[in-house]
Amino acid sequence: MTQDLSKYLDALQSRYKNQKEFLQAVEEVYQDIKPMIKDNKHYQEKRVFERLTEPDRIITFRVEWLDEDNQVHINRGWRVQHSNLIGPYKGGLRFHPTVNESILKFLAFEQCFKNALTGLPMGGGKGGADFDPKGKSDIDIMRFCQAYMMELQRHIGAKTDVPAGDINVGNREIGYLYGQYKKIQNQFEGVLTGKDIEFGGSHVRTEATGYGLVYFLIAMLEQHDKSLEGMRVAISGAGNVAIHAALKAIERGAKVISLSNSKGVLVCEEGFSEESVKKILARRGDSDNALKDVHEDINGKWQDDETPWHLTCDVAMPCATQNELNEDDAKSLIDNGCLCIAEGANMPCTSQAIELIQKEKVLYSPGKASNAGGVALSGLEMSQNASFQRKEFDVLNEQLREIMTTIHDRCVNYGEESDGHINYVKGANMASFERLANAMIALGI
Repeated sequence: MTQDLSKYLDALQSRYKNQKEFLQAVEEVYQDIKPMIKDNKHYQEKRVFERLTEPDRIITFRVEWLDEDNQVHINRGWRVQHSNLIGPYKGGLRFHPTVNESILKFLAFEQCFKNALTGLPMGGGKGGADFDPKGKSDIDIMRFCQAYMMELQRHIGAKTDVPAGDINVGNREIGYLYGQYKKIQNQFEGVLTGKDIEFGGSHVRTEATGYGLVYFLIAMLEQHDKSLEGMRVAISGAGNVAIHAALKAIERGAKVISLSNSKGVLVCEEGFSEESVKKILARRGDSDNALKDVHEDINGKWQDDETPWHLTCDVAMPCATQNELNEDDAKSLIDNGCLCIAEGANMPCTSQAIELIQKEKVLYSPGKASNAGGVALSGLEMSQNASFQRKEFDVLNEQLREIMTTIHDRCVNYGEESDGHINYVKGANMASFERLANAMIALGI
């Protein structure tokens, strides 16, 4: 059967040879779940792995919209509905010029496993468009969101598919998307998460992925008799995940020494203060490079065209984008004594980097586990919408911490090796695959 699966992977690589991100994600899962399939005749007979690698459907559509000068623009939109085995399709929308089918398929595939780890009833999906919001006016962004929703609304619903935000789709964009959906469908329902608190949104949603990352990191360190307090933490990115991970890490006594963007890295050797991170957060909407703009005010050093991975740190948290941390970066971190790498983005480490990290037995958590805080909170928002209730910040924050700790424990249960080392990648893949595979068998063909 393993040989048959190898042939299937070869066929998959031939069929989707230009979808490198998707193939990378499938190969990573396959390497860890091979023994489970070999030992379970039902998984073999029902061909669960092969079925899990093919999305239920991929919806692609043209988005026509008028800018504020009434000029016509045309973009391409997608929604990948990968699997609804354990709940409605659930996953974010990404607006970025680099968005393509391969990236969205990889994200939707990963989302299935991430959502399964939370224990909540959520399937996996992802969507977006090759729209670039950079330099666009508020009117332009509103009109694009409305045009995008004109097509998307046919395919989503509170019990069918519940999108959320992702890169360049934040609170504002979710509001425009939801407003258009409500006008078309004449329904007030929990069809999107990440909404404003005034119309069905949830406390902690903005902070959830960053906070959840730190909660998972704390559990990892405690599992190995270590504490986050006093540790030097290098973070990439300057979006919601990076900013709120930084704030939570600082609150827990860590010394956060970097934030970054596509133009370079801001380094603060003595550690950012909570006030300095909030100053960056406040400037993000008013500047093309908030990090560089504030570096003198907060006693930081700006480095053009650099990433944080050359810095001496105890913990690295890549929170920017996929494949941002390569093998050379991993070697630099390891040589500088990095103890732990916890992913805050989706698949931010290359396959070669992961191979080196695991070979050196560095503590490492994959994004499908440590990045799951955002979708976990989205699941809690869905529950609140369904019951027309709202929970307080502290209650949801504690529920988030409990979910992330449970995800960590599941990874440990499946990923502990004979020498006591915890392979969190293996643990995350095996725990989530088992839940998805068992659901697939129970539901029949």
